[in-house]
Amino acid sequence: MKRIVSPSVLSADFSDLKSECVMLNESAAEWVHIDVMDGVFVPNISFGFPVIEAIRKHCTKFMDVHIMIVHPEKYVQRFADAGARMLTFHYEAAEKPSEVIRLIREAGMMVGITINPDIPVEKLRPYIADVDMVLLMSVFAGYGGQKFIPESFNRIRELKGMIDELNPNCMIQIDGGVSDANAAELYACGANVLVAGSSVFNAPDPKAMIQRLLTME
Repeated sequence: MKRIVSPSVLSADFSDLKSECVMLNESAAEWVHIDVMDGVFVPNISFGFPVIEAIRKHCTKFMDVHIMIVHPEKYVQRFADAGARMLTFHYEAAEKPSEVIRLIREAGMMVGITINPDIPVEKLRPYIADVDMVLLMSVFAGYGGQKFIPESFNRIRELKGMIDELNPNCMIQIDGGVSDANAAELYACGANVLVAGSSVFNAPDPKAMIQRLLTME
């Protein structure tokens, strides 16, 4: 499966978001990662639909939206209208994950499901056949700039075995503490979509860092 880097705009300079979008447009990143936090499912609040729509206006990349919110089923169509192409929701936040998957699919978006590091990977088994991507959080959702949790490597290997069995076309995305120090091992374990926030936007040359993340061996 091809490699994709999805820079997380949570780490971008919001005082000059248009320029950050232009940089991403000129980069080798195919996706842009947008973290939506509600202050309920996670302690922090990030941004809502007006910011997503502004990013869509200036950024030509595939919009990869990760929602850290309660009752995700209530907002599926709003995210589709705002420009999301992939909508990833938390298993822990949904009373009926299968229903949320159905609603996202019906709204014309690709479907992702995610779990925090303290949730067993096996909990995702019933849903893998019905989603396009599984996001394994390698930090706890809700804060940028956290350190990568090393146990994530084993969790990726476990997930990759399940995906090979149930849905070989399903992508594996990793979010949290991703950098050029661990990208090669993440790919080796089975991940193919890397979310990178501070490691990209805080780099002296963000476009060069994106290219580096894509080509680590």
